[in-house]
Amino acid sequence: MKFTDDQIADIGEEIIKVLKSVYDPEIPVDIYELGLIYDVQISDDVDVKIVMTLTTPNCPVAETLPQEVKDKVGEVEHVKSVDLELTFEPSWNKDMMSEEAKFELGML
Repeated sequence: MKFTDDQIADIGEEIIKVLKSVYDPEIPVDIYELGLIYDVQISDDVDVKIVMTLTTPNCPVAETLPQEVKDKVGEVEHVKSVDLELTFEPSWNKDMMSEEAKFELGML
């Protein structure tokens, strides 16, 4: 089944809501606001590709956080598959955080 652009946009919003429910355990801010999600691509068939990073390559949740993201996004209605790519290029830095995240962490 092919989805319309509007349906894809709605599914994308649901995926972002899910991403905002995943937290880096060391920082009280969700991974989306932290800027750890570099890209979310959704095909017409609702195959989802997520490109994300971690705050550091040695992050204690390097094994579990990407799996949690994959599992939660996979539960979004209509999502057929989730391909998650973990990258450290470019490496994450504090400038990638949203204003909300910076405020939350007292950086503004």
